[in-house]
Amino acid sequence: MTAVRTTTPATPPPRLPVRDKAAALDRGWGGVSPMLTRLAAERATGILVRERGTLHLADGKVVHAESPAAPGADVLLAAHGTLDPDVWRQALAESVASTGGAGTGARRLTGAEAVHRAGRRLVAGGLLTAGALEMCRLTALYDAAYFALAPSSTPGRFRYGSEDGPEEPAVEPREPDDTPGGPRPVPVADLERETLRRRDLLHRIWPDALPDEVPLTREHRPAPPLLPARRQAVLARVDGIRTASEIARELGRPAFHTLVDVRRLVAAGVVAPRPPVSLTEPLPGPPGEGPPVESVESVDPHITLLKRLRDALEAL
Repeated sequence: MTAVRTTTPATPPPRLPVRDKAAALDRGWGGVSPMLTRLAAERATGILVRERGTLHLADGKVVHAESPAAPGADVLLAAHGTLDPDVWRQALAESVASTGGAGTGARRLTGAEAVHRAGRRLVAGGLLTAGALEMCRLTALYDAAYFALAPSSTPGRFRYGSEDGPEEPAVEPREPDDTPGGPRPVPVADLERETLRRRDLLHRIWPDALPDEVPLTREHRPAPPLLPARRQAVLARVDGIRTASEIARELGRPAFHTLVDVRRLVAAGVVAPRPPVSLTEPLPGPPGEGPPVESVESVDPHITLLKRLRDALEAL
């Protein structure tokens, strides 16, 4: 029998690095957009164009966001009489014109700059308070960013600098844009953290995201539940044609808040997404008999059974 002598190393080998998920969640780096995370680390300035919206960055922080699915700050301001829409359009036109016309050598304003300067003009003119402007600006920013950071099938594109050319100092109007203060940039970590929180909230209310994007229809129930006024206003605009984003724009509300109301209505069984239709499948039976009928895709039988059980229990 041969004895083998082993020696114990003086120092143990280093442990493999382990990702701290809790710490990553606290920082907000939840993998929402790896490109945005990298741009924040680079302190980049420019515009990140994604499938469902754009983010404007300055020194690695977000200063403005836009999405076709979310109403802008001007819609939120004009929704309940805070600001007349014509007044906003005039302030926006004056802000754009203040940089000079073609041939003057002045860089055109980006969308974020134009919106900010229009708001400052209204504040300087006493037509809007600084607090109302900043509240609506941040509300619209987080609202649009939620949709812009949604999972997409196409990669994002980033344009360094300004929208329309090299980064040159724009001509600053003397009045009234010299008002002290400016838009407060939002750190990318905060934006990602809030985006993840909103996704989780919607998932807890109703896990299916289909009602967020397709036209909505009403569900007729034997005993409809009592709804608060906010949800009743949303329900009144459900007609089988409007989507949640269109309802939000008509009501002058943030689109994400409207998604919350829509998913609660779906969970209550009073609203349902309109099933997608197929116009390619032929009508059963001999051809040429009767008008063409749109065939609908099957609904999840588990969801249908749960709805029937709920309606039966409420009818007792």
